[in-house]
Amino acid sequence: MGSLKKKTVYPEQNRSRRVYPEQSRKVFVGLSGGVDSSVAALLLKKEGYNVIGVHLKCWNENGCDEIEAEYARRVAEALKIPFYTFDLEKEYEAKVVRYMINGYKKGITPNPDVMCNREIKFGLFLKKALELGADYIATGHYVKLAKKGSKYALIAANDKNKDQSYFLWTLTQNDLKYCLFPIGEYKKPEIRKIAKRTKLPTADKKDSQGICFIGKISVSDFLRKYIPIKKGNVITKEGKIIGTHDGVYFYTIGQRTGLGNLKKEKGEIESKPYYVAGKNIKKNELIVVRGENNETLYKKEVTLTNVNFITPHTQYSIPDTVLARVRYRQPLSKANFKKVGSRYELTFEKPQKFVTVGQSAVFYQKNPSVNSGHRSGELRMLGGGIIV
Repeated sequence: MGSLKKKTVYPEQNRSRRVYPEQSRKVFVGLSGGVDSSVAALLLKKEGYNVIGVHLKCWNENGCDEIEAEYARRVAEALKIPFYTFDLEKEYEAKVVRYMINGYKKGITPNPDVMCNREIKFGLFLKKALELGADYIATGHYVKLAKKGSKYALIAANDKNKDQSYFLWTLTQNDLKYCLFPIGEYKKPEIRKIAKRTKLPTADKKDSQGICFIGKISVSDFLRKYIPIKKGNVITKEGKIIGTHDGVYFYTIGQRTGLGNLKKEKGEIESKPYYVAGKNIKKNELIVVRGENNETLYKKEVTLTNVNFITPHTQYSIPDTVLARVRYRQPLSKANFKKVGSRYELTFEKPQKFVTVGQSAVFYQKNPSVNSGHRSGELRMLGGGIIV
């Protein structure tokens, strides 16, 4: 394990911005059963923390959590750290699964990963850990934590392809003061190398894909178990009926598969597939257009509700112009940010594709001032909100 010294959780030259406190503090690490959280626990132990591994037993459709729990246990055994399981099945079903189902019933597309972070990982897990004597909790999220004075900030991870700050916009200052994010300075290939070098059981384990509690079935198939089929018309933006669907609840903006056999309009180029461009909930109508670059699929103005600022904007000036995204891994784009009544608006310089009600819009600031406690070129996440 001596080879890990070439790169610690925070590089030696940057120790002045390090937010980790004195060593030997007790930290509960959420071991999901994946390689990222495994290496997070390893790095914290290497740093001298008193590490306790915890697997969160959550509700899932096909029993896949049993496999993840076994991987988590094996990692704790390899690291020689205590291991516990927190049974949060009921809470997860009520706060995350039902949130998703109820959102789709309303015709929107909710983001269960954001809700899982808010209610489970940085909600119940954090609360239980502190009650059991933890000083901190840690996860395998790709994000960095910085501190200036008494204020904390979330910084986009060094690995731009894995950065998970998008899913953490609901966190508050009171959450962050108890959080550690050990792998934000690393890139995924480095995490794999560390895991292989130290022979962690998860070293070659594939990353999970899609919504974790659903398993291998599609979101539509999962929802059909809870939402009854309600036949309706598929129409073009001009109002022409070209097919039928099973209910607008099962579709999302930008979707192009699972639309069934749709009639071709006269003079259309059949090679261009149909995309969902809108939903009329009251009439149960699905509105589609041809081609992924159709102008109907783009929006320039996005309205947000339930906005959260990582640092309250009364204490930190929010710039008029931000960098924002309306989907995970979507390239950041410049936008004007302002408050309108009780809500906020993002007006993008360039129209954004597939803006979806219920999803999250997250906004950032690049190159904060040299007095802000951040390194040049970093992306500070200012906050986010729900698209309406």
